[in-house]
Amino acid sequence: MLPAGRIGDDKLARALHGTTTVGLIAGDYVVLAADKRATAGTLIASRRVKKIVKITDYSAMTISGLVADAQNLADIVREESRYYALMTGVRLSVKGIATLLANILFSSKFFPYIVQLIVGGYDVKPRIYVLDLYGSITEEKYAATGSGSPVAYGVLEEMYRDDLTLDEAIDIARKAIRTAILRDSATGDGIDVVIIGKDKYEEKFIPFTR
Repeated sequence: MLPAGRIGDDKLARALHGTTTVGLIAGDYVVLAADKRATAGTLIASRRVKKIVKITDYSAMTISGLVADAQNLADIVREESRYYALMTGVRLSVKGIATLLANILFSSKFFPYIVQLIVGGYDVKPRIYVLDLYGSITEEKYAATGSGSPVAYGVLEEMYRDDLTLDEAIDIARKAIRTAILRDSATGDGIDVVIIGKDKYEEKFIPFTR
C-alpha cells in the first residue's frame, strides 16, 4: 500500500494501466512499441500521445503510468546521461541509464513516481530493462507493460524466438499491440515503433487497421 498523500490504491491501479507498451530483442536490435491513446478514466483524452521517449541516440524508454511523472524522469536521466558523457568521455551504458532511473524511483518511494517503464537500447549489445514505480529492475529479452500487457504477453510468449530477424520482431511487436487494441479499451489509435541498434535509431508509425 502506498503512503497517504499522493495517490490511493484505486487511482494507482488506474494510473499504471491505460496503455500497452512492449519491447523485445532481435539479433543486434531492440524493438520498442506502444499505442497512442491516452485516457482519463473512461474519457479518451488524446489519440496522438508518444509513449516512447528518446533518452540518447542509443536508448529510449516506454511509458506506462502518469505522463508528467515519466516526462520528468526522462528529462532527468537525459541530462544526467549527457553530463556523464561530457565528464568522462564515455557514454553511459543502457544498464547505467536503467540503474539511474531505478535509484530515482527507489529514493522517491514515499512520494513515488507513478510509472512502469521499459528501457531499451544498445551499448555493447542490445538490452531491455523493466522498472516498476518502486525501483525494482529486471533485464529481459521481451516485456510488456500497461492494461493491455496480459494480452500482449500472450503474443510475445507464443511468437518470440532467440533467432528473430528485425522484420519479424517488428511484426511481433505490431501484433502484440494490435491484439491489445482489439481487447483493451484503454489501448488504441495506432502503433509507434522505435528500432535501436549499434548505429541505428529509427522511429516509425503503423496505423491500426482491422
